[in-house]
Amino acid sequence: MSAVTITDGTSAPPAPGRWDRLARVLPDALSRRATAALRGHRPRVALLVTAAATVYATLGLVRLHTFRATTFDLVIFDQAVRGYSRFGAPFVPSRGVTLDRGMDYLQLGDHFSPILALLAPFYWIHDGPATLIVLQAVLLAGAIPFLWLYTRRMLGTTPAYLVAVAYALSWPVAQAANFDFHEAAFAPLLTAILIERLHARKETHAYIAMATLLLVKEDMGLMVIGFGLFLFLTGERLAGVSFGLIGGGWTILVRGVLIPMAGGDPRDFWAYGHLAPDVPGLALALVRDPLALFRLLLGEETKLDTVLLLAWPALMLCLLSPLALAALPMVMERMLSDRALWWAADFHYSAFTVVILFCAGVDGLVRLLGWMRREDKGLVLVWAAGTLVVALTLLPRFAFDQLVHPTFYQRDARASAAAKAVAKVPSGVVVETSNSIGPALSSRTTVLLLDHQPRGAPWVVADVRNGEFPFASADIPRQRVDELVAAGYRKVFEREGIVVLNR
Repeated sequence: MSAVTITDGTSAPPAPGRWDRLARVLPDALSRRATAALRGHRPRVALLVTAAATVYATLGLVRLHTFRATTFDLVIFDQAVRGYSRFGAPFVPSRGVTLDRGMDYLQLGDHFSPILALLAPFYWIHDGPATLIVLQAVLLAGAIPFLWLYTRRMLGTTPAYLVAVAYALSWPVAQAANFDFHEAAFAPLLTAILIERLHARKETHAYIAMATLLLVKEDMGLMVIGFGLFLFLTGERLAGVSFGLIGGGWTILVRGVLIPMAGGDPRDFWAYGHLAPDVPGLALALVRDPLALFRLLLGEETKLDTVLLLAWPALMLCLLSPLALAALPMVMERMLSDRALWWAADFHYSAFTVVILFCAGVDGLVRLLGWMRREDKGLVLVWAAGTLVVALTLLPRFAFDQLVHPTFYQRDARASAAAKAVAKVPSGVVVETSNSIGPALSSRTTVLLLDHQPRGAPWVVADVRNGEFPFASADIPRQRVDELVAAGYRKVFEREGIVVLNR
């Protein structure tokens, strides 16, 4: 088999059109060479990881300090991890009360994410939402070494650095770091490990990464099914079937047994009622009317925009790789739903698939060179540099753009008033708060979301000027404050629309 010279002067086989055929030579030569290269480049890669984690943590911590973080969802995860850290159950009263399921509602009944228990020891060092923000930053940056190693093995050292930086600055990572904390933070790291270990023919490591990925969220079984389809189509029949069976079986077990056992209802997040009432019905509906799939995907401009944005960081070459099939179930889960928030690029959902699509882009380029029968290191460099250029051009559109504006780091009058307001609330009490106030109180009180239904909490902190999620307008919190005052609550503090009430 002929070799293509890559940018650091070493050689690697060109894509023969089959990902698995390339992988089979790795244990004998390329895998050891790439691993040794990582050791030699460890200080630089570590510096990149540290810089990326610092940027992500800065973004999240400033948002927390300036009262831009939210009860839904930062407080929810904070309450869950605090429960684990105290060797108890992951109760999330903020979520349970909103669903009318009580203060002892388990996070596992909402989203099945037992992997959150791994974060509990860090709460012994610092108990509060800031810990989650820092941990999310580290997890998001932790994918970089594995993405670097995979890309270096396929394309060479210089492209590996370019792609790694492109990932670090990519818009899905920016949006994940910008929106509080979510279980999605685990996905880039675990998918990067899974892909790199599969490519290096380290099956045991890959299965461990796959099993860990299943603990991230109840729909990760769909992603594992996608990996199984990829493996099957690239010649790894047994591994592909096993991944598919494990992913499918786990999805059925979690939705049908584990979530109900934890007090949840799988129908809470069933967003496909416009198609069918359940999974079998959905599958049957798509078989009967496959054109409905295309109508749903192309019928909304927001969906099309998000799908294009997902593929654009890899300059669309991810579409040439069967590895992109691993991301397909998660993308379809979003785009077929009836929830506009899932379609948009504004939140954390795209972080689940970002590493898969970057790796698919690398594989797509190698396949393209194989089909063209070219040994063109210039084209490799152009593509890798192009991924970084794309990431840079998208910076002004997404969350990292905030970091270059001095006002982002400053509390405005409302945030300063909110800081004074939360100081009026004693520790150890139950408090209802507006969405942006809860994170400042979560480490020392039991926070509930101030919504349409009175909860009878002894303390209330409301922002009556800000019509924030989940309120449609500012009228609702203002109305609630008036009702509570009429019911006997007294105003302890009022400034810039921030009101503190005590019963």
